[in-house]
Amino acid sequence: MSHGVTIFRVDNPHTKPLPFWQRLIRQVREDNPEVLFLAEAFTRPAMMRTLAKIGFHQSYTYFAWRNTKQELTEYLVELSQETAHILRPTFWPTTHDILTPFMTNGKVPAFKLRAVLAATMSPNWGIYSGYELAESVPRPGFEEQIDNEKYEFKQRDFGAARVNGIEDLLTRLNAARHAHPALQQLRDVWFHGTSDDSLIAYSKRVDAAHSATGKDDVVLTIVNLDPYGAREGEIYLNLEQLGLPGWVDGSRPVLRVTDELTGDTYEWSGQNYVRLDPFAGRVAHVFSVEPL
Repeated sequence: MSHGVTIFRVDNPHTKPLPFWQRLIRQVREDNPEVLFLAEAFTRPAMMRTLAKIGFHQSYTYFAWRNTKQELTEYLVELSQETAHILRPTFWPTTHDILTPFMTNGKVPAFKLRAVLAATMSPNWGIYSGYELAESVPRPGFEEQIDNEKYEFKQRDFGAARVNGIEDLLTRLNAARHAHPALQQLRDVWFHGTSDDSLIAYSKRVDAAHSATGKDDVVLTIVNLDPYGAREGEIYLNLEQLGLPGWVDGSRPVLRVTDELTGDTYEWSGQNYVRLDPFAGRVAHVFSVEPL
């Protein structure tokens, strides 16, 4: 702390006595209230919630293993509604300990789409060193990188990462998060219908009274969950959740949506067609939304 370190990621805190962490965090915070503690605890949900209750400010999650539309929807509903008052989730697509088969097999498209999900679903997210290069070779028999900093000093050619587009995507995602208060909060999230279950659509909204910009802020994200090919279908919007009155005619254009990843702008109604092709460089839309 005397060297300016203000965030501590604690390895496996659930294997240590809980009263120890409760006392330590309280003592640290008395003199250094800016210091944060992140619990790296992949264990039973009850224990993860207890660690949050006794003082850990952020928590690792099971996000890395939630891949389908149903899994992601159910998990985010749990985090945003059932446990949001005690547990602040942090979404990591990979870590030095975690390289899921989804990432191993999905390669660059998987790394891109999981980055979009992490950055737009959770107010806290992180990426592991080398993510820009989509490092995805597992250690045989384990869900982790075959070569990582636990075993060797690793030199990386980050310049080569620009070819696959992940670096640019991360930059644009962070810019969107900085610009939009809706992406900086957890509780107000709504899932919208899609005609293809490989497409997931969800929005986050902050009204003007609670927005740092003084204006309503709405972000609608649509992600292709299939890293192996293009997916297309209809998106069925709940217009009230996007800030429009319930009586509005959703059959005509009522929204202007601007993609934070590309700058493209469209006029949308209550039902809209999308096509997302990871091999054409598009795994998702991250739309800022405003009424026409």
